[in-house]
Amino acid sequence: MAKKTNKTEEKIVAVEEALSLTERFIEKNKNVLSIIIAVIIVIVLAYFGFKKMYLAPLEKEAQSQMYMAEMYFEQDSLSRALFGDGNELGFLDIIDDYGMTKSANLAHYYAGICYLNLGEYKVAIDYLEDFNASGQILGPMAIGAIGDAYMELGESEKAANCYVNAADENNNDFTSPTFLFKAGWTYEIMGDYKKALKVYETIKKDYPQSYEAREIDKFISKAKALSK
Repeated sequence: MAKKTNKTEEKIVAVEEALSLTERFIEKNKNVLSIIIAVIIVIVLAYFGFKKMYLAPLEKEAQSQMYMAEMYFEQDSLSRALFGDGNELGFLDIIDDYGMTKSANLAHYYAGICYLNLGEYKVAIDYLEDFNASGQILGPMAIGAIGDAYMELGESEKAANCYVNAADENNNDFTSPTFLFKAGWTYEIMGDYKKALKVYETIKKDYPQSYEAREIDKFISKAKALSK
């Protein structure tokens, strides 16, 4: 019992000594610590002030300025969507003028799709790769569009990898089976029927209610036959 008491007392003494050392350190360096705390407070206030007073109004303005570009995009007037019409800004203007906003990020996606449809595949890849939408529906759509661009450039292996990554980016019953099917089709073009079979079987197993699963059995049978 005495040993336990002694150990407890030793621990208490150790804690008190540690506290004493901490107090002496604070007392010795209180001026420096005060400056550090003040700097941290200033940085935090500046950050929130920047978001509220500058970035939020800029975001609202960017959304307003991009409205016509989105309208032109929906109308398949891709050149005007990209470059504007002389009065209204295009997606490239939004990227240049509002680069820190969510609208500018979205404009990268739109610009990439525009260039893809205009046949400028390498430029499309550049803009789509700069688009950040992790976890959102547009995330896999952008990766899949990069795959489409690589297919047009004759780079089938890169395209297939993009389709698989697009399927995994945001697992859901809409985009995932679509891009897995594209991957399977691309593997078939490459003559890699084992990989094609694998993604077709994934569609059947994991996405049985999808549109792609309706006739997937015939693609499985074909891939099995050709992979032997």
